[in-house]
Amino acid sequence: MMRALTSILCLLAGALALVLGATPAQAGVLTQDAMTRRFPAPLIVGARDAELPVWPLFRQNATATELVGYVFESIDLAPIPGFSGVPLNLMVAIDPKGVFIGVEVLSHHEPVFLDGLGEAPLYQFVKQYKDLSLKQNISIETGSRRARHPDAAHAYIDGVSKATASVRIINQSVLAAALKVSRKKLGFAGGRDPDQIARVRQDVFRPLDLQQMLGNGLVQRLRVTNREAEQLFAGSAGAGLDAEALAHPVDSFIDLYVACVSVPTIGRNLLTAGSWRKLQGRLEEGDHALIVMSSGRYSVTGEDFVRGSVPDRLLLRQDKLPIDMRDLDLELKLAVPLAAENVTVFRVISQAGLDPASPIELALPITRNKGIVYPERITRELTLRYQLPADLLIAAEGNNKSWTSSWSARRWELATLAGGLLVLAAALTAQRRLTANGRRFDWFRRIYLVFTIGFIGYSAQGQLSIVNLSGVIQALMARRSLEFMLFDPMTVSLWAFVLVSLVVWGRGTFCGWLCPFGALQELTGKLARVLHLPQLRIKPQLDARLKLVKYAALAGIVASAFFSSEITDKLVELEPFKTAITLNFVRSWPYVAYAVGLLLASGFVYKFFCRYLCPFGASLALLGKLRLLNWIPRRAECGQPCQTCRHRCDYQAIAPSGKVDYAECFQCMDCVVIYASDQQCAPRIMELKRRRTIPIQSAGSSA
Repeated sequence: MMRALTSILCLLAGALALVLGATPAQAGVLTQDAMTRRFPAPLIVGARDAELPVWPLFRQNATATELVGYVFESIDLAPIPGFSGVPLNLMVAIDPKGVFIGVEVLSHHEPVFLDGLGEAPLYQFVKQYKDLSLKQNISIETGSRRARHPDAAHAYIDGVSKATASVRIINQSVLAAALKVSRKKLGFAGGRDPDQIARVRQDVFRPLDLQQMLGNGLVQRLRVTNREAEQLFAGSAGAGLDAEALAHPVDSFIDLYVACVSVPTIGRNLLTAGSWRKLQGRLEEGDHALIVMSSGRYSVTGEDFVRGSVPDRLLLRQDKLPIDMRDLDLELKLAVPLAAENVTVFRVISQAGLDPASPIELALPITRNKGIVYPERITRELTLRYQLPADLLIAAEGNNKSWTSSWSARRWELATLAGGLLVLAAALTAQRRLTANGRRFDWFRRIYLVFTIGFIGYSAQGQLSIVNLSGVIQALMARRSLEFMLFDPMTVSLWAFVLVSLVVWGRGTFCGWLCPFGALQELTGKLARVLHLPQLRIKPQLDARLKLVKYAALAGIVASAFFSSEITDKLVELEPFKTAITLNFVRSWPYVAYAVGLLLASGFVYKFFCRYLCPFGASLALLGKLRLLNWIPRRAECGQPCQTCRHRCDYQAIAPSGKVDYAECFQCMDCVVIYASDQQCAPRIMELKRRRTIPIQSAGSSA
């Protein structure tokens, strides 16, 4: 069995190296058969598109086959992290006119729906998209604002109390994915490729004053008097309803200034240095920020506006399609002489697909009501066009696909990871120098384990897992690309290093140095010893049997991945990594109790989970059989008669004969420190004693 598993895992590792980057990004889970079950006859599910991960839907008529729409998974097109840090996956269907056929939740990890409210409100929320149009500005309503009525340009869906953040992310995921499909498949936005968008140049800055920015269009102004606002309603039922406009026609209705403040040449000139830094801290790579400064009777936010929400009095469009934007809830100070009564900054996330090289349109809908019981609503719009100059942008590149933004956005994290891996590789390569001083080595290891927990684990979310392997198997079984992994650059980078380290040193490099949960266990065990908690050393025969459990777990997970993703999803919960690292223990109590229980167990039985239960460690142990080096130094006396290293090995990975079981070695290097120590290694101590006595004996014989 172990040989068969080794062969399978080796093939998967080779497939990972060969398939990455070969085809378009696909992270979805649905197959052709699954789609057919969801859309039965008379609908026909076509083959998945080779260019974009969508399925066309057809209906057979008497004389022809009619296109009904497109179905796709949001995670393929807009993998926006949810509140838990993990992207939701939604199945979305739209018709050729951009109207939603339906939205269905495929998977999610939102704590508020898993552990608090239950999933029923989530399923009810996504049902509301049916029959709404992408050409409408879709807003989430809560509280007293739910009474508003939709029209051709606006749609309102009910939010979920206590789940504001999660439903906002769902809405962004649905709209971003659907807009990408509509642009590429339905001809919206002139068929512009949503992946081919320009980027703002961060290295360009020119000092400019307000008048210069107004002159070259970096700041746009819209000034409207009461008379001009009244003229919008001329000849309609809304004419003459605004008494103040009629009484003071030359007064200001609104004086509006708009600018893309995330562009350095604009933001650094408009804002104070402190406000610019504050804004930068709230934006992610590829995000855009629009600053709206206004005065006058008409407010772009309104009295009932909730900070941090989507504005209903200011709409953003590009290519006649609405784009979602949200108040950043920032108090920023202007560095220019502009007497604005209201200053608001709105964020447009990168996944929304806004192209800074194309013009955008800001619309201010003005609504008047005529009547009391059933008032007639009359709406007119003020519009403002805005476009950035080309010299502040980097033109779209031919290979600028969506996953590259993930790597660009995390370049500093990747640089930090690369530095950490280089330090580790150098230390392991120069192990004799590193272990020559046991105290110095202990401090190096402790610091590195803290780096693994704090940065690789909690900050960068780089916990490798058996889910990586089961996901590869399921993707290959469904004949899907593995390029979805490129959306997680930390995982890909760590895997690249781990695959090399498996060949050089074996499984111990990851399990002993780079696994965040393993590091948590090790530090828990060290703390338990400081507290003088009893340490249990399992008898060798029982220890050997318990170590087989993780291979049985691996076999079960690998087997289930070939025939049932539902069973696999349950089996992989044997790993506590998602609970302890990904979700930071914010999960329902059984999962938290299990993860905490394993940490407590490691306080009594050293790294209990790693040694006996970890299926991912078992997979690395099998792959580690490809190891080229026996890197742990040995002496002829090791095992016969010296047993120091065997008794000191907390992993019980050294046999009485002195042979090291590299499949169970976690590269803690305690035995290497002992080997180099003049005070701990018995054979070395005896050798030093002999060296000291030989010269004395020689001197006596010559006398």
